[in-house]
Amino acid sequence: MLGGCAQLGMRSAATISPAAPVPEQLASWWRQLNDPLLDQLIAEAMTSAPDLRTAQAKLRQSRANSNLATANLFPSLGISAVANRSRSGADAGGNGAARTVYAAGFDASWEPSIFGGLRDAATGAEADAAAAAASLDATRVSLAAEVAVNYVALRSYQQRLAIARDNVASQEETLQLTDWRAQAGLVSSLDMEQARSNLEQSRALIPSLKTGRAEAEHRLAVLTGRTPAALSDRLREAKALPQAPDQVAMGIPADTLRQRPDVRAAELSLQAEIARTAQKEADRYPTLTLSGSWGWQAFAASALGGGGSVARSLASSLAANWFDGGRIRSRIAVQDAVRDQALIAYEKSMLSALEDVENALTAYASGRERVAARRRAVAAARNAAALARTQYEAGAVDFQKVLDTDRTRLSAEDGMATAEADLLTAVVKLYKALGGGWRHDAANDSSPKPSVLGSAS
Repeated sequence: MLGGCAQLGMRSAATISPAAPVPEQLASWWRQLNDPLLDQLIAEAMTSAPDLRTAQAKLRQSRANSNLATANLFPSLGISAVANRSRSGADAGGNGAARTVYAAGFDASWEPSIFGGLRDAATGAEADAAAAAASLDATRVSLAAEVAVNYVALRSYQQRLAIARDNVASQEETLQLTDWRAQAGLVSSLDMEQARSNLEQSRALIPSLKTGRAEAEHRLAVLTGRTPAALSDRLREAKALPQAPDQVAMGIPADTLRQRPDVRAAELSLQAEIARTAQKEADRYPTLTLSGSWGWQAFAASALGGGGSVARSLASSLAANWFDGGRIRSRIAVQDAVRDQALIAYEKSMLSALEDVENALTAYASGRERVAARRRAVAAARNAAALARTQYEAGAVDFQKVLDTDRTRLSAEDGMATAEADLLTAVVKLYKALGGGWRHDAANDSSPKPSVLGSAS
């Protein structure tokens, strides 16, 4: 694909291939997580997110600029009506009387763009509009991923809060049990203080988890175009994390480059700069302008329209630059540098896309291994904690063993919840890296719209 960059300068933006269709499984990848509320939030974000509306406004601006540049390829036609009253003195050959001249008619002008400057300008504007459409698709990709990541974070914080509260309740029972044993003289006050310290450390985790949950909730509200607290009622109920899919829709690297709208936007921006370079080159050559008028002219308004009042004219002008001190050459050099920057940006976007996929695949594979290990650790930690409590009640072990196994169980359960959330986040990032989250449709076509560029040439 990188080798094709050298040939890109020979292509016209009018020949840009349509955007590659995205498979349905990739276009709506979040549906594989089987969470209806997540589906609703992403759908709402796709219509109301501020970033999306900004990208849509930029697309409208780019398309309007493209229409304006295309309009410059056609003749302009105007209608005029004039009444001019004048008086000439006797010394100028007149009789000193005032006269009124009435005129009405049509005026037309056209620059044929023989050397292609206007056509290249229109081609560049059309490529800019297509790049803006691709950027809108890229915004959709990022938006779907950001909503999913924050939703996963919210559910993770809720799950970790539930684990922390369960552990607090368990440690409160342990403290009560230790208090009874201390009153019976079976243990010292040291065991009491250790149990109380363990309980308060577990309680200290809860405020930070609440803060994280609130931040994720507020971020989701803003992403859907609402005030931060607007989703509190809908998201208050704690639910389990969505299940990560066992398999992820993948393709060959070339598919990724075709599906990534940010890569396509970079390619289209490069083609726009190539067209503008050709436009600057056209400044070296002459420009031809044709103009004409047809109408009526008379000394009385009632006489307009008569055969004797018809006036017509036709003119052409050819203008060329003879000496400008190197201004045109300098403007071409500036544009060449801008085009080279666009080429480098295009190459970088392709390399970054491939890097994103490789990193996401690595994180996904590592995440699955980590979750499996965390689940085994949780099972072992729960068994150890139960055995330690039973042995402590029987007097077989000291209280420190109970505290140690409780801390290990809390850490293992919290780590498992974090690992599951990390795996889901890796899935989201993988789908984002693959260019998922948008679909090709007629309402938002990132390829150039059918135009009259060919006929105008």
